[in-house]
Amino acid sequence: MTKPMFIDDAYLRDADARVFAVTDEGGIILDASIFYATSGGQPGDSGTLTWQGGAIDIATSVKGEGGTIILVPAEPNPLPAIGTIVKQSLNWERRHRHMRVHTALHLLSVVIPLPVTGGSIGPEKGRLDFDMPDAIEDKAALENTLNKLIDCDFDISTEWISESELAANPELVKTMSVAPPKGAGRIRMVRIGAGENTADYQPCGGTHVRHTSEIGRVRLGKVEKKGKLNRRVYLHLDT
Repeated sequence: MTKPMFIDDAYLRDADARVFAVTDEGGIILDASIFYATSGGQPGDSGTLTWQGGAIDIATSVKGEGGTIILVPAEPNPLPAIGTIVKQSLNWERRHRHMRVHTALHLLSVVIPLPVTGGSIGPEKGRLDFDMPDAIEDKAALENTLNKLIDCDFDISTEWISESELAANPELVKTMSVAPPKGAGRIRMVRIGAGENTADYQPCGGTHVRHTSEIGRVRLGKVEKKGKLNRRVYLHLDT
């Protein structure tokens, strides 16, 4: 199993780890990873690994068996031996943009309080698919409300609840297409705001910014009809 260091600290840009295994396809498994593995609509992180006498670029990161995270090299270069201590370095600009978009999408699900049927995150934009039979009447008003929420500069925190607590409160799950991030009987919850000023509270295993002001201004892009009931809403970072 790989310890997912980003769960406790999404702002780690560099960290040492030990090579735990190498896959037949040339992937690298570490005992601890700051690289987020592709899941929940969020892409895997890219960056570099360096060690004494070697270095390799990492193109992406994916989930492996048994709770491992596999780092996928960009090119078929010589790999570090099992047991080697390596330094992980993220492509931080890309990761932080993913964090901004991901957090903004949480707030999009607040201003459009409908079931979410899918989603995707990129460094420039993201989108959510909603169970939305009727078209949006005033996209400009929605965008204005969304940016006002961002400007509130809510703190963002994580906590854990039991699977039984989530089962007793099914309304906390907004996304119909992605199962909540379970682990050892616990569910990771992301809270935007605090106490009576909580803007959003839902299960999520991704990475987020610490304060909504980090998101910056966003704009809503096109809205596409996807099937009978679904509509796809795009969100763009302005900077």
